[in-house]
Amino acid sequence: MPGSPREEGGEGWYGGPGRDGPDARADREDRQARAEPPDDGARPGRDRTRPRRTGLRRAVPTWRTVLGASLLFALLLIGGFVTGYLLVGIPPANSAATAQSNVYLYKDGTQIARDGEVNRQSVRLSQIPLSVQRAVLAAEDRDFYSGRAVDPQAMVRAAWNTVTGKGKQSGSTITQQYVKNYYLGQEQTVTRKVKEFFIAIKLDREESKADILEGYLNTSYFGRNAYGIQAAAHAYYGKDIGAVDTAEGAYLASLLNAPSAYDVAAHPENRPRALARWNYTLDGMVTEKWLPLSDRATMIFPMPQTAGPATGLSGQRGYVVQAVEDWITGNGIVDEKTLARGGYRITTTLERKKQDAFVAAVDRHVMSRRDPGRAADRNVRVGGASIDPASGKVVAMYGGVDYTKQYVNNATRRDYQVGSTFKPFVLAAAVENGSMTQDGRRITPDTLYDGTDRRQVQGRHGPTGYAPENEDNVSYGPLSLRMATDHSVNSVYAQLAQDVGPRRVRETAIALGVPESTPDLTATPSIALGVATASVLDMAEAYATLANHGRHGTYTLVERITKGGVELDLPAAPHRQAISREAADTTTSVLMGVVRQGSGTAALSSGRPAAGKTGTAEGDRAAWFAGYTPDLATVVAVMGQDPDTGAQKSLYGALGLPRINGGGAPAAIWGEFTAAALAGREAEGFDLTVADGAEEEFFPFDEPGLPGDDAFGPVGNEDPTGDRRFATGTPPPSDWPDTGGAAEGGIPRDGGIPRDGGTLPAGGTTGGRPPTAGRGTVGPATGGPDGGTEQGGEVQGGVTRGTTGGGGDGSGPQGTDGTDGWGAVPDRP
Repeated sequence: MPGSPREEGGEGWYGGPGRDGPDARADREDRQARAEPPDDGARPGRDRTRPRRTGLRRAVPTWRTVLGASLLFALLLIGGFVTGYLLVGIPPANSAATAQSNVYLYKDGTQIARDGEVNRQSVRLSQIPLSVQRAVLAAEDRDFYSGRAVDPQAMVRAAWNTVTGKGKQSGSTITQQYVKNYYLGQEQTVTRKVKEFFIAIKLDREESKADILEGYLNTSYFGRNAYGIQAAAHAYYGKDIGAVDTAEGAYLASLLNAPSAYDVAAHPENRPRALARWNYTLDGMVTEKWLPLSDRATMIFPMPQTAGPATGLSGQRGYVVQAVEDWITGNGIVDEKTLARGGYRITTTLERKKQDAFVAAVDRHVMSRRDPGRAADRNVRVGGASIDPASGKVVAMYGGVDYTKQYVNNATRRDYQVGSTFKPFVLAAAVENGSMTQDGRRITPDTLYDGTDRRQVQGRHGPTGYAPENEDNVSYGPLSLRMATDHSVNSVYAQLAQDVGPRRVRETAIALGVPESTPDLTATPSIALGVATASVLDMAEAYATLANHGRHGTYTLVERITKGGVELDLPAAPHRQAISREAADTTTSVLMGVVRQGSGTAALSSGRPAAGKTGTAEGDRAAWFAGYTPDLATVVAVMGQDPDTGAQKSLYGALGLPRINGGGAPAAIWGEFTAAALAGREAEGFDLTVADGAEEEFFPFDEPGLPGDDAFGPVGNEDPTGDRRFATGTPPPSDWPDTGGAAEGGIPRDGGIPRDGGTLPAGGTTGGRPPTAGRGTVGPATGGPDGGTEQGGEVQGGVTRGTTGGGGDGSGPQGTDGTDGWGAVPDRP
C-alpha cells in the first residue's frame, strides 16, 4: 500500500530507530546472549528468564523439594505406624510373677547369700483407698484418665534430657509403665520402646482405665523386694493397703520413681530428696483438687518402719547384698526393677577371710563390750570398709551387727560427719597446689602455725570471723603442721584450709574419691574439720588413693555378673593420677607420725608400717579411724544412733568409757583387722617420694613438750623390738622407766602399744603408761603393775583425759597422785 512504512522503507522496517529496525534487533540479540536460559516451564515465544541461584542459595532446598520430602516422610511414618500396629500384638505376661533369686558369691566362688522370692500380693482396685490411687496419679501421671495411652511429647522431652545429660527419664504414661512391668521388661532398648508404644495403644483400646491402673499398682516395684502396693504397704508400714492414709499413700507413690533413692530408713541421707518427692506428690493432689489445702497443711511426713528382711540375709549378708545392688544399679549395669526380678549370678570382690576378720575385730573391741544394762550401749553402731589400693576392689565390708536387726548399712550411709579424717585432704591440697601462708611462706609439713585455741582464721583482708575451738580448748602455741596433724589441732587446719583456698581443698577431696554430691562438702574454712558426711566406703576410696601414690581408681564391688550363662559388661575403672605422687606421699609421711606418736597409736597393733588419721564428729556422735598400709586401705567408724527414733546420739558413756575417740575402738579394730587380713604376707614399708622441703625431721628428747605430747618428745621410726626407747636411735634419758618393750608391755605379752601394758592380759587399751601423752602435773605416768582401765589405762591415763591424773601406785581405781593428768591426746573433731 502506498505510503506504508513497509513499502516505503520506514524506519521500522529498514533498521532505523523503530521496533524492528537493525539497531533494535542487535540490542535484543545482545540482551539474549547475556541473559540466563529461560525456565523450562516458560511459555514459548516469551522472553521471560529467572536469575541463576548462586552461593549459599544453591544449598537451600526449594519449597517444592521440602514439600515433597515432607509428604514422603509422612507417608513412611503412617506406613510404619500401620505396619507396627498390625505386627505388634499384646504378648502374654512376662516372667515377673515367677521371678528367680539372685545369687551373691565371694571372690572365691563360695556363696554369700541368695535373695528371696518376689514378694507380691495382688488386690482389687476397690481395696485401694481413693486417696492412695490419686496420690499415685499425682506422682506419676496426672492426666491418666483424660489423656492418651502414650505421650509422644513427653517421650521426646525425656529422650532429649537423657541425651543432654540431665538424667535418664522415661517420659512414660502409667499405661506404658504397666506394659513394661507386666508384658515386657526393664531393658533400655529401642526395640523395647517401640513394642511398648504399640502395645500401650492397643491395650488402651481393649481395657478400661481402671483395669490398667489396677494392673499397674499390682505389678510396680516399690523396693524392699515388694512388688505391688499391698506388699509395699506391709514392707513400709506393716499394714494392709486399705489402712494406709493419704500421707502414707503419698510416700508409697513417691517410691515408684526410684525406690532405693527414697527409702529413708535404708538411706537416711536421702531424706531431703524423699521429702521433696513426697511434697511434690501432695502438692499435685492439691493442684488437681483431689486434696483440700487445709488437710495438706496439717500433714506430717510418715516415717516408714525399718525393713524386716528374710533370715537368709542375716549377719553381714544383707548389708553385702544391699551394697552390691546399689553398685550395680548406680553404675547402670542393670536397673533396679530388672535386678529385682532375679536370675543373676553375681561374683563380688569380697574375700571371705578378710570379711570374717573384720567381724571378729568388731566383735572383740565393741560388740563384746556392750552391756545390756547400759543405756548408751544401745546406740552403738559400727561401719567399716577395706579396699586394695592397687586395684580399687573392696575386699571386706562391715555394715552392722546384723541386717535383720539394724537395717541401715553403716558402711555406705552418708549422714555422719567424718571429722578430722578429712584433714589429710587439706594437707594434700596444700602440697599439690604449692600453697603459701598468708605471710608468703611456702607450706610444708614443717611450716609453723599458731595453734592457739579459738584463734580467728585470717584471710587476705584480715580476720574472717571464724574461730574454731580445739579439743578441750587446749592452746598449743606455735607448732609445725606435722605436729598439728599428730594432735589434730583445729585452729591450725582451719587456717591451713584458708591459706590453700577452700575451693582447692574441695577439689582435691573430690579428686581423691569423695563424691562431689557429699552433703556439707562446702568450700569454707570449716571444710578442714570434716563437717562433710561422706560414707565409710567413700573415705576408704579416698585413703586408698593416698596409699596408691595419688592414683585414683573408683572402687568396685563386683568381679563378674552372669545371667543364663551370658556375662554382662562391667564398667571400666581406669586409674588416673588424681594428685601428684609428691603430694600423696608427703601426706602419707605425715600420717605415719599420727600412728607412731600421735592420736592413732593403737593402730600399731597391726604390726606393719601404717599411716592414718583419727576423727570425731561434732558432739561425739561418731569416732573414726582411717588408715592404710602399702597393701590395704581401711576405714572404721563407731557411730551413735537411737535404735527407736533413728536420731544420731552422742557416744558419751558407751562401752563404759567417758567418751569414744578415733584413737580408741576404731583404731584398735583397724589394727587387729589389718594384722589378720595381711597375715602371711611380708610386711613392706612405704616407698615415698616426698615434696622438696617435706623430709621428716626428728627432734631431741629435751625439746619442750606440748600439751598432749609424748612425755619424752616425738618418736621416730618403728623399732622391731617393740621398745620405743630405741626408736629414734638417740640414747634415751636416764629416767625413762623400764616398764615395757616387747617382753614386758609390748604387743606380745602385756598389750602395750607398744610399751606400757594394756590391750592383752594386762588391762586397758594402753595399760599403764598412755601411748602418747601420759602427762600429769604431779602424778607419775605409769599406772599400777598391771595397767588396767582404772589404773592408767583407758580412763586415767590412756585414751581419754584422766580425771585425777595419770595413774598411781596400782592400789586403787584412780591412783594416788596427780591432778590435771592427760591420757592419749584426745581426738579432735
